[in-house]
Amino acid sequence: MSQLPINEIEKIIKSIEDENHEFIINCKKDERKGVQALLQRWQKRKEKERKLKDRFFEMMTYENSLYNKGIKYIAGVDEVGRGPLAGPVVAAAVILPQNIFLPGLNDSKKLTETKREELFEQIMNGALSIGVGIITPQMIDEVNIYQATKQAMKKAVMGMALKPDLLLVDAMEIPIQIPQSSIIKGDEKSNSIAAASIIAKVTRDRLMKRLGEEYPQYGFERNMGYGTAIHMEALQKYGITKEHRKSFSPIRELINNDKG
Repeated sequence: MSQLPINEIEKIIKSIEDENHEFIINCKKDERKGVQALLQRWQKRKEKERKLKDRFFEMMTYENSLYNKGIKYIAGVDEVGRGPLAGPVVAAAVILPQNIFLPGLNDSKKLTETKREELFEQIMNGALSIGVGIITPQMIDEVNIYQATKQAMKKAVMGMALKPDLLLVDAMEIPIQIPQSSIIKGDEKSNSIAAASIIAKVTRDRLMKRLGEEYPQYGFERNMGYGTAIHMEALQKYGITKEHRKSFSPIRELINNDKG
């Protein structure tokens, strides 16, 4: 072991998973600083992986209790885009297979854009069924954002190829004849809801980036329709677009001022 070059040890250690592996035990006995540094990095990586695994299975509590009752198809449902001044509200519904493992899955707001995109692809490839519901700013103005959110969620569920046996919904009740449980902060407690939050978030962000190309003055590709300083300045200078929610303050005030 002591004769093995450190760069060779680095190649070997990357492929080892078991802490009780003979090679790891020998590394612990190797007094070279370079080997000990490699070992420390390996141990930190394993600890991070262990925490992600524990977190993932902790977030399977709701699903596992339902699986144990014989409920097979469980759809997590979540939405994004209730607060912005522009753009649609988007909901997603996701049925994950019972044996899936997606390390790092969490509420989409707590993830980096890179991690969201990575998980988006994994969910799209691994889910049993996915539905997306998009409600326009015009419909939001017509029915109000709360009702529009419910409609987006219903649309997402209705768009699934598989009919869910039960819905796990993030803090809402969907007007649909399918058994459902509303979970406060569900995107932090249920993998199914967290997966739906990621699909909804990435879908909406991509839509807003396209709108950013269509309306470059408003910075939609960066602010996602929220009322940032750049967005507010553009509203004062260029006025509103068809993508703005006319029932939302301060858009409503801008319209009233123009009328006055």
